Amino acid sequence: MNSRVPSLDVLARPARDIVHSRFSVAGEAPQRRLLAWRDRVGHMVDVLPSRADLERPFQAAIDRFQVGDLVMTDCRSDAMLLDRSLARISTDRVRDFVFQVFMEGSADNVRVRATSPAARDGSEARARILALDMNQPFRMQRQACRLISFFVPATLVQEVFPDPEAIHGRTLDGSLPLEQLILDHVATLGQTIGSMNALEADEAIRAAGRLTVAAFGRQARLSGDARAAARAAMFGQIRRYIQAHLTDDELSPESVLAAFEFPRPTLYRLFQHEGGVNAYIRQQRLRRAADDLIRHPHLAVVEIAYGLGFKSASDFTRAFRRAFDMAPLDYRALVGRRMAA
Repeated sequence: MNSRVPSLDVLARPARDIVHSRFSVAGEAPQRRLLAWRDRVGHMVDVLPSRADLERPFQAAIDRFQVGDLVMTDCRSDAMLLDRSLARISTDRVRDFVFQVFMEGSADNVRVRATSPAARDGSEARARILALDMNQPFRMQRQACRLISFFVPATLVQEVFPDPEAIHGRTLDGSLPLEQLILDHVATLGQTIGSMNALEADEAIRAAGRLTVAAFGRQARLSGDARAAARAAMFGQIRRYIQAHLTDDELSPESVLAAFEFPRPTLYRLFQHEGGVNAYIRQQRLRRAADDLIRHPHLAVVEIAYGLGFKSASDFTRAFRRAFDMAPLDYRALVGRRMAA
């Protein structure tokens, strides 16, 4: 899958051809099929099979269509557990926004952090349309399904979401007229892209992107709602402030309150879906630490920990192990081997 997708509104020269490739596990030995699929998609997301999963028959196939720098995939697969962890994010360069449209089946238990479901409104409805920011972690149980995915750059998402990262994990159940229009459009695209010329495919994928971003914007009440848009913009400003001050020992909810001068309940509401401001700061420091462990292989773990505001090496190691399921030195060694391979 392509990890660099230009604006859906700006392509200086449309591609002259559609490049189509297909992968299927049908040619693999039955006991190797799920593992072969894991190898195929492992550059972007981890498949987490149980022993029982490996013993069951497994079927999956994916068609990939590339039009210049635009990519759409059409996948049929049996059920599987998928995970994009902080460790995975730190070792690849996939940073697009991906919209997944379920023609059959759905995704259940979509989680964008360890403690809370992705749905912003608390809904338990199954996802028919799912938005993912590939720069953020997620885990989901995907049922047997047919799934069409396409990529949208941050610039397009930002036209509706002042803070594009806020779209991550949002779901639509397909019940509203605009959502049904998306399902119909994408279904037609999946049936006809093989007979389209490059210009037609380019325009159809752009239209899918515009429709889907508009639907998520309406769900978030950002279309025509100045107050909601202002809150989203404020959230983005605070996140950028935190990123710029991760190495400051004094970074805390109190310092954020002092910098922006608004009431504590407002800050709490803005970061409630992140588990609170403290949790968000710690998560971002751990992600920076993971990057530093790789970018500075000769820097001691304790130096990285103290440089990012952790009070002790043991506190840092415990937090890092909870986030990455391994100790900092083990992580450095693992990623180092992957990068050298």
